[in-house]
This record gives sequence, C-alpha cells and structure tokens, in this order.
Amino acid sequence: MKIKLVNTAAGLFPAMDEDYEKKIKLKLNEVYEVEIRQVRNYEFHKKYFSLINTAWEYLNETQQQVFGNNKDKFRKSVEITAGHFEPIYSIEKKSYEHHAKSISFSKMDEFEFRELYNSVRHVLFNHVLSVSAEEFERNLINY
Repeated sequence: MKIKLVNTAAGLFPAMDEDYEKKIKLKLNEVYEVEIRQVRNYEFHKKYFSLINTAWEYLNETQQQVFGNNKDKFRKSVEITAGHFEPIYSIEKKSYEHHAKSISFSKMDEFEFRELYNSVRHVLFNHVLSVSAEEFERNLINY
C-alpha cells in the first residue's frame, strides 16, 4: 500500500482523502515499515491536467472525434507527439508503434515532469490550438 503523508509538527498525516481511507485500514499498535520519498509537486500535476482539459475544450467537435471523443487518448497523442513515448513492436503489423509512457508519480521525477509539461505545451500551441497563449492561460480550467 502506498500512502502520501504530510509532515507537521504534530506528526505525519494523510495528504488526501484517499490516503486517509488507506491509513484507517492500518491496525493500531502494529509496526509498519515505510519508505520515505518526496513526491513531485502535486499542484503542478493538477496544472498539467488543467492544461490538457482546457486544450480539449478548445477543440471543435470534429477534432474531438479524431480522438474518439476520448480526452485520455488526446492526452496520450499529445504526449507521443511531444516525444514522451516508448516504441512497442506490433507482431501483427510487423512494425513499431509509439505508446505513451506513464506519467505516474512513481515513474517520473519533478524535473522530467516539468520537461514533459513544457514539451506538451509546445505541441499544443504549435500544432493543435489556434488560440493565443495569453487567452489560453486566462481560461485554464480549475487552476
């Protein structure tokens, strides 16, 4: 079980509701071994998804249909275009295909994630969106 904790003067506390739900499952007076590792910036992670969600909202219906009306497919396509992929050989097609790499907290550190953010932003403004960066920033959803 992985749980994110916040260190306070009073001790370690669950960082989010889902972490609290995990913590209450632990038995009292039992000994647990934990590995402490600082996670990348959660607020920046939320900003990344706000970037994707806002870009998705700027797409017209035809553009959204290209991605099967699926925001996650859109995100992965943009990430692949930004160079965040691994080649996977398709036996059926007898060629390599690009698959987006994981962006999970355990797979990327803060530096790598910031590079991805900047690369994705570049792809969005140079290949996908027809809106100014200033207008887009004003309309970032939930951020």
